[in-house]
Amino acid sequence: MKENRSLIKLILLSVVTLGIYPIYFWNCFARDMNIVCEGDGKHTRGVFARMIFTGMTFGIYKLVWMYGAGERIAMNSNNRGIPCTTSGGNVLLWNTLGSLIAIGPLVATHKLIEGLNRLCANYNQTKESEVTSIADPDSQEQPAA
Repeated sequence: MKENRSLIKLILLSVVTLGIYPIYFWNCFARDMNIVCEGDGKHTRGVFARMIFTGMTFGIYKLVWMYGAGERIAMNSNNRGIPCTTSGGNVLLWNTLGSLIAIGPLVATHKLIEGLNRLCANYNQTKESEVTSIADPDSQEQPAA
């Protein structure tokens, strides 16, 4: 899983691609979150559903989606013992009240990106250790002769 997502890269590529890159970014974000958080009983909708529902609800669904993503990151981080400053309420407050100081939505987006990056790093370490233990027969207990 990719663990080096960046807000600066998202902003710069959004400008360069005239708004096309965010579609790709958020679709990959939702896909990776569903893989990393598999088994928690939740599902994060992809970017196209997010865009459609956001338009239908005049922007409210985007806030609901981001809140849900923040809560999912917080819950899975807590379950894995990963330090996390992301939560649904935190993301929602930065998106709404933080808009008054203009950078609030950027802070909220950064928190989501940082939280998923940490979960992906943990996921990669877990998968790597599973592969290593399978590939290295010396690491497994040998039956007594």
